[in-house]
Amino acid sequence: MSQENDYVLGTHDAELTRLGLQHRIWRPHASAAWKRAGITLGHRVLDVGCGPGYAALDLAELTGPDGRVIAVDRSRRFLEALEASASARSIGNIETHELDLDEHELPSASVDAAWSRWVYAFVRHPEALLDKVLARVRPGGVLVMHEYIDYRAWRVSPRQPAFERFVEQVIESWREHGGEPDVGLDLPRWLTLRGCRSVETRTIGEIAEPGDPLWAWPDAFVEVGLARLVELGRVSAEEASSVRSAWASTASTPGAFVITPTVIEVIARRD
Repeated sequence: MSQENDYVLGTHDAELTRLGLQHRIWRPHASAAWKRAGITLGHRVLDVGCGPGYAALDLAELTGPDGRVIAVDRSRRFLEALEASASARSIGNIETHELDLDEHELPSASVDAAWSRWVYAFVRHPEALLDKVLARVRPGGVLVMHEYIDYRAWRVSPRQPAFERFVEQVIESWREHGGEPDVGLDLPRWLTLRGCRSVETRTIGEIAEPGDPLWAWPDAFVEVGLARLVELGRVSAEEASSVRSAWASTASTPGAFVITPTVIEVIARRD
């Protein structure tokens, strides 16, 4: 299996689109966290597992022409998407590096901040990655991290057994690829053991009704996630159809709502 296909959800066009939607939904949380962490003009920021670079582009504008964003990802396709977007917007303070976060060292640099969102959950050796990142963050620098802490919190009302089975299949597929969806349970402790000081730790959970802008995020994931699970042979076409029907039924039920998986936001300073 190639590195591109190794991604739990792949790197195809539909996933690029979904990730863009996901970033637009989560941009307010990310921007607020960057502000509280003190990321500002002139800073050098390491974007760990940048994907197609939607956050990297925002960070590049935040840090300005005297700042620098060092964006790393193992997907050449994602990095090409970032490079094309940066060129189209005449953003010149992003450098990209294609590397496997489990296998390779990070670019040699001293940075003021490191940002990651749903990255440690996907690597096979998250503690080793944390050590690599901390080695690049200068003393006094900060880490800003968004990771899941309770993926099974993704629920719908009214309850749909087919949808709950789908969530379990997502979790099992994730772990089959060597990741841990609830890695956020461990991050604060790992940081403390490495001498980092907590600036802020909080949970983020959302509830959306059909028609809310937030609804589009899980709606996109259901379709992309199902297609990927069928491709991997974890879900049959019949089972996928059952999940789609359950999701459509929820969307058309008066008073229905979805609870998104619970995220932990960690802002920590390297002393």
